[in-house]
Amino acid sequence: MNFLRGVMGGQPTGPQPSGAETIQKLCDRVASSTLLEDRRDAVRALKALSKKYRSEVASQAMSHLIHILQTDSSDSEIIGYALDTLYNIISNDEEEEQDESEDGGPSSSGKQSSKPAHDESGQKQADDLGSQFTEIFIKEQENVTLLLSLLEEFDFHVRWPGVKLLTALLKNQCSQVQAVILVSPMGVSRLMDLLADSREVIRNDGLLLLQHLTKCNAAIQKIVAFENAFERLLDIITEEGNSDGGIVVEDCLLLLLNLLKNNSSNQNFFKEGSYIQRMKPWFEVGDENSGWSAQKVTNLHLMLQLVRVMVSPVNPPGATSSCQKSMYHCGLLQQLCSILMATGVPADILTETINTVSEVIRGSQVNQDYFASVNAPSNPPRPAIVVLLMSMVNERQPFVLRCAVLYCFQCFLYKNQKGQGEIVATLLPSTIDANSISAGQLLCGGLFSTDSVSNWCAAVALAHALQDNLTQKEQLLRVQLATSLGNPPVSLLQQCTNILSQGSKVQTRVGLLMLLCTWISNCPIAVTHFLHNQANIPFLTGQISENLGEDEELVQGLCALLLGICVYYNDNSLENYTKEKLKQLIEKRIGKENFVEKLGSICKHELYSRAAQKPQPVFSSPEQMLFDHEFTKLVKELEAVLTKTVHKSSEEEKKEEEVKKTLEQHDSIVTQYKELIREQDTQINELKTQVSSMKTQNEQLQASLTQQLSQLQQHKDQYNVLKLKLGKDSQQHNAHGEGAQVNGVQSEELSRLWEELEELKKQHGVLQSQLAEKDSLIEKMKSEGAHAVEGTAGSSENNSELQKELETLRAQVQSQSAEISQLQAERQELLNKAETLAMVSAPGNTDSSAAAAKITELEKRLSEVTGETEKIKEEGKIWSDSKAALEQQVATANSSVAILQNEKSKLQQEVAESKKEQDDLLMLLADQDQKIKSLKDKLKELGEPIEEDDDLDTRDQYDDEDDEDDD
Repeated sequence: MNFLRGVMGGQPTGPQPSGAETIQKLCDRVASSTLLEDRRDAVRALKALSKKYRSEVASQAMSHLIHILQTDSSDSEIIGYALDTLYNIISNDEEEEQDESEDGGPSSSGKQSSKPAHDESGQKQADDLGSQFTEIFIKEQENVTLLLSLLEEFDFHVRWPGVKLLTALLKNQCSQVQAVILVSPMGVSRLMDLLADSREVIRNDGLLLLQHLTKCNAAIQKIVAFENAFERLLDIITEEGNSDGGIVVEDCLLLLLNLLKNNSSNQNFFKEGSYIQRMKPWFEVGDENSGWSAQKVTNLHLMLQLVRVMVSPVNPPGATSSCQKSMYHCGLLQQLCSILMATGVPADILTETINTVSEVIRGSQVNQDYFASVNAPSNPPRPAIVVLLMSMVNERQPFVLRCAVLYCFQCFLYKNQKGQGEIVATLLPSTIDANSISAGQLLCGGLFSTDSVSNWCAAVALAHALQDNLTQKEQLLRVQLATSLGNPPVSLLQQCTNILSQGSKVQTRVGLLMLLCTWISNCPIAVTHFLHNQANIPFLTGQISENLGEDEELVQGLCALLLGICVYYNDNSLENYTKEKLKQLIEKRIGKENFVEKLGSICKHELYSRAAQKPQPVFSSPEQMLFDHEFTKLVKELEAVLTKTVHKSSEEEKKEEEVKKTLEQHDSIVTQYKELIREQDTQINELKTQVSSMKTQNEQLQASLTQQLSQLQQHKDQYNVLKLKLGKDSQQHNAHGEGAQVNGVQSEELSRLWEELEELKKQHGVLQSQLAEKDSLIEKMKSEGAHAVEGTAGSSENNSELQKELETLRAQVQSQSAEISQLQAERQELLNKAETLAMVSAPGNTDSSAAAAKITELEKRLSEVTGETEKIKEEGKIWSDSKAALEQQVATANSSVAILQNEKSKLQQEVAESKKEQDDLLMLLADQDQKIKSLKDKLKELGEPIEEDDDLDTRDQYDDEDDEDDD
């Protein structure tokens, strides 16, 4: 144990072994000792030597330490020593020691100048060692998995060194360790448990670990977010005091930035989880003149960056718009505006707040309208826009702050035609208020001041007030400026060209040229006003044709762009400056090749590509403030068009115009045919719908008809059954009457029978009168039939119909005659019966009982026959009426079916005709497409680029998507 005594501080007893020998002996002891205490002491000794002999311990003891982690996991003390030793050999902690030595006391300037080179080389060497040892450790993925399993141990001496070791591994080989953790079961979840640890040291180091783990790995970022990271981090920020918290709040905010930046999935999850609403208390800083510590400034700066990440212009437009709405509704935008108007806010926080408000309102009409209504707490109150513009045109303000105000003004006007109109209106004569300062007055003041930065900012701001707004471009032509006493006012356009021709600074001229190009582009009226000044074209041609230095090369390119816009958007309203004459002027005084070269020099400028990357104007110095982001889009759009315009001859332009007109005509024809086809398709669909409904109605009527026919058959069957029953009943009554002859009749019954006989005589008289009426009706019908036959002898078509009616009438007459004869027979039978009854009932007849019986029998039979006859007649009449009604319903249904079938045949014929017309139209469209293709081939032969239909459809689709985002 002598070597252990030497390592642990004991007295030397002999020659001292070297560090490598000592480490070798310790490693042998770790590998061969059977007692846990011996192995623990050896690992503790290795930990003590690991900082001084980093390379030796790493090369000899790493495998033994990993074996200890695998086999002695039950002993937390030895595991803690092993993890600490691995951390010492893997982590690059020389930088921390160096910082501590530097903080220990001041050093001379000479040492400060010589030390960085030595420190830099030493730190680089240490980083290389750490990366090499990390690569050895993670070569076996099981080592990282083992380390993750050890983090589940709650013991402080195991968990804390494990967290530090894993953090060091991520610092040295981030992507490789991330890949191993990503495929480890529950790997990320185990690390997320560190945030719930009650020991602040482990929780805080866990935050640092997750920061390195989530760098540039979207998959791990999503897993961490869905492990409820947002909720936990926001809770920690709230517990620590929001912006007034310490370094822990900063670590939480850095982790949130890692999770949300360039990760649309996590941003959407953050918004859907209503976490934006929890950001509002962060910015409740009040109007304080003190209390802005360095940590608070850092925390607020990160909080503002988090807000900007959610509404960044590089995010998908739909997600950005949704976050902007949420920030307005939860009051976050209002809270940011209160910081904007507060006093005592540090300059860097104010600048970042302005940038944040800019992106919160960019492209959101609701947020832009609210920002326009914000007033500064001044006396009298002024709009926030005016106060910010005052800072922008004030050369004593910090340059970064002025750039932020310009960005805010640009975002306020982005896709905001209402705001553009309000800004331009402050310049018009009818709306100028002499007692107050307006945005238009500040912009004009900055445009014509002696400060070149103010000139450039005001010109770009005014250009954004005209962006994609033809109405405001025309309105701005009305603006008149008073230059000096006694001189007439001049227009704003003329004053800009006057300053341009006076040869001011390059930055001022670049700003004015960008303003003029934006102003007159796509506005022929503005082009006419610009050409109306006779000095403008000679000035532009002179600037382009002269051989000036490199500093003036950008100005020459912008002058070429302005001249090309005057050619392209010229409506030939001025005879001296028509499109053809301007092209001849360019060819004679400048030269086409020289003109194109100057025009192309704009895009080749080193600052052009930097400005085209993002909307925010970011410049390291005022001298680099030359290009605006929106202006780079205009240049990219017009460069190729203007080059073609200059190279084209008048004949080619005429041919191109003719071809364009022809194409437009063909397009209009095709459009008309397409509309016609759409209308016919609509009609066909409507007819198909009608046909389907008719079919449904037809089926319903067929079903109802079938049902009615079945009911009719049932009624017929019931009618036949009743007839059979009535026949049987009459036979039974006859048999019953014969059996009743033996019965005696009392004298009282005879008197009643006489009375009934008298009634029957009366009824007989009534029947006689009815028979007479029927006889007269029959004679009348016969005579009418005869006259009808004689009157219709000349008409063959009507004769058949009348003949049928006559036959019908004859059949009715015969049936009525049969009924009359039957009734006469019944009448005669009744008379005979009455006479027989009279004879039987005479006073001299001795056989009175037999006569009374016969009378009773006859009376009964007579009454039964009469009752049954009347009943049968009534039922027959009822059945005949019901039969007639059913036959009428059947006839109606048949007529409806015939009508439906007729309409169905008509619809089918119309559908066939529509299909035939559609085929004809398709043939016409094919011919038109062939003609268009031939015309496009001619244009290609002439050297004109023709955009394919797919490109046009794609551009229309993008335009439609942009319009929807705007909505």
